[in-house]
Amino acid sequence: MEFLEHLNWRYATKAMNGEKIADDKINRILEAVRLAPTSSGLQPFEVLVVKGEELKNKIMPVANNQTVIRDCSHLLIFAAWDNYTEERITETFKSMYAVRGFSEKWDEYRQFLIKSYVNRPAEVNYNHAAHQAYIAFSFAIAAAATEKVDATPIEGFNPEALDELLGLDKQGFKSVLLLPLGYRDEEKDWLLTMKKARKSKDELIKELD
Repeated sequence: MEFLEHLNWRYATKAMNGEKIADDKINRILEAVRLAPTSSGLQPFEVLVVKGEELKNKIMPVANNQTVIRDCSHLLIFAAWDNYTEERITETFKSMYAVRGFSEKWDEYRQFLIKSYVNRPAEVNYNHAAHQAYIAFSFAIAAAATEKVDATPIEGFNPEALDELLGLDKQGFKSVLLLPLGYRDEEKDWLLTMKKARKSKDELIKELD
């Protein structure tokens, strides 16, 4: 029940007050991102953590001038691989081998993924990688709620402009999602006092025998 209480507490914060989040809280949120499940364990994305005011102000115009970009404590940028390559898949498996030890079974699976992914269109692979970033994104939101840290999920931005600004396009990444983290401004946030509106269980969930 405690976890559900945290989820009921959270909302898409519309105004933040600039208060800084303690390092231990941020570290736990980022660890939740790291531990999130992804397809085949590839984790085909990276998370950029923006703290500096100058960079946040540069990002704000490409995110429709949403003030939470400027006023948040930390801005998380989820950027997915622009494509799957043999090198990227192999590097990830090398990390797995370092933890689990090498096995023929896992190496066969690595080769299976290379054959399955590498010859697909880049856009198909990017979309798949972006879906994995969404999973980790949801873990970040939930973890923030347990830390009583406010979060604002943002898809409304110009990814091409952000990629150019940060040089992501030259590094083989595309920005997918933004997540400002901080604390709500209780005087300015128009959404704060509104009740959470969700579909009923019967509307949303169908049980099949």
